[in-house]
Amino acid sequence: MIFVMPGDISNIMAMFTSGAKLEKEDIDAIQRTRGVETVLTMSYQSLVARYGQEGKMIFLSGLSWEKGIEIMERFQGWSLKEGEWPTPGKREIIIGKQVETEIFEKPVKVGSEIIIKGRRFKVVGVLNSLGSKQDDSSLYLDLSLYQDLTGEKRGTAQMAMVKVKQGSDVNKVAEDIKESLLETRKRRTGTDVADFSVITSEKMGDIAGSIMAVIQFAIIAFASIAIIVGGIGIMNTMFTSVRERTREIGIMKAIGAKNSAVLTIFLFESGVIGFAGGIGGTFLGTALAKAIEMYGQVHPLFYFSASITPGLIIFGLIFSFVVGCLSGFFPARTAAKLKPVEALRRYE
Repeated sequence: MIFVMPGDISNIMAMFTSGAKLEKEDIDAIQRTRGVETVLTMSYQSLVARYGQEGKMIFLSGLSWEKGIEIMERFQGWSLKEGEWPTPGKREIIIGKQVETEIFEKPVKVGSEIIIKGRRFKVVGVLNSLGSKQDDSSLYLDLSLYQDLTGEKRGTAQMAMVKVKQGSDVNKVAEDIKESLLETRKRRTGTDVADFSVITSEKMGDIAGSIMAVIQFAIIAFASIAIIVGGIGIMNTMFTSVRERTREIGIMKAIGAKNSAVLTIFLFESGVIGFAGGIGGTFLGTALAKAIEMYGQVHPLFYFSASITPGLIIFGLIFSFVVGCLSGFFPARTAAKLKPVEALRRYE
């Protein structure tokens, strides 16, 4: 698949919110490009939709059902939770998973009607989650009906999804589309500036992978700093504890306590401090994760779903205990090496 959108991919938010469109000449140029099998155009806009006595601002997307069902199922992972696909040209819509239960007070059921700009549309299907808050909170209808509702010029679109012919090189087709669009734009506007983006599905995956890599790096960096700072704090606490309990150590050594016993006591104590910190961190982390998840319920673009499993909590607590033991090793070794006479003399 190849995605063609007006605007610069380096500024994604501006590209999706600028309102720029692909003109009919652009779409025709894409269709004429060698290696292109199907061009599926898509447009979107926020409109007020009424269900029962409620009116809500909802994201409305229009695409050609005649071309789009097979492409969206195969390449975009669309599938129906219940119901059926709309009939092209009819006032039938499918709804995202969030629309079914979250947007309106009453659940939207298959067979019910939603009113948009005074026109009634029958809900014939509910999509399974698409992984995006915006997509799952959208209504989908045939492109011709969408253009009638919004007044969008026929033949234009805000995005085009291109299905490449079997055996064609996707990257070569993408380059050919760029050249075709440049020529078309130059003839129409007299400029050769590329004010559009042509992205292959592979490049889209690379972009998503790069974003995830940056996020993972940031998480690892913050976690590492937190572990180091926490470890230093435990170490300082244990060194202070050793100094304050020098007499106790001396008495223990004088009555026959072995170095290993003293070492074990202080290691276990530092481990308990780390474990206590782990419990506190678990509560704070869980609260923060749930807060982010709640924010994701109202965010217009993406889901944030917190996955907190018993295994993850147990691992975190064990890891905290181990970090505590490692941080307390040097203070514990210092305590174990103290000689009874020297320890008692220091105390005096």
